[in-house]
Amino acid sequence: MEIRLIRHFATEGNLEKRYIGVTDEEIKAECVLEHTLKKEENGREEWKPELVIVSPLRRCRQTAEILFPGAEQVVCEQMRECDFGLFEGKNYQELTGNPKYQSWIDSGGTKAFPGGEDPQEFRDRACQGFLEGLKICAEDRAESAAFVVHGGIIMAVLERFAETKKEFYEWHVGNGCGYEAEVNLEWMEGEGENPVLRVITAIQQIGRAHV
Repeated sequence: MEIRLIRHFATEGNLEKRYIGVTDEEIKAECVLEHTLKKEENGREEWKPELVIVSPLRRCRQTAEILFPGAEQVVCEQMRECDFGLFEGKNYQELTGNPKYQSWIDSGGTKAFPGGEDPQEFRDRACQGFLEGLKICAEDRAESAAFVVHGGIIMAVLERFAETKKEFYEWHVGNGCGYEAEVNLEWMEGEGENPVLRVITAIQQIGRAHV
């Protein structure tokens, strides 16, 4: 089955390099315009997945509507972004000198966000949400699906399930970017404990406003 993991278009907070997790921001209007212009320039038929699976947050649902207008969106609650706790809505400059932030940095990002989510628990949740999405695909006998989600979700899923092994942050993609991959659903019939994603190519930015 063909899948595409797509990060939502940029929000104001993304462009200001803030930690935007549970904050329910909207995408920037210029992303819509730039996508429309690029679509007109390309002049080729757009890819149309049989299923569109999204995070419940507005920035993902809005992006999915722009990329796949009129498509029914299957909302997966477990694929919402990480809760950054006390860091939510702030950027590096604003957090510099904060002892809790420095402690988190010194841990290599492995400590729980103060007042927020534990990174490992977030990754486990993200992957569980992805598996649930694949089960929906199998039940619908879909041969293609788009997951319009968050950067953290994409990194967590590929770190765990990609055939090519890379560290979490090595799978980082900008807003409006992502990966095209193939996944074998035979694991659901007992052939292996988890699916294996064979990444075919990186999807270049769909809208220019990205970080």
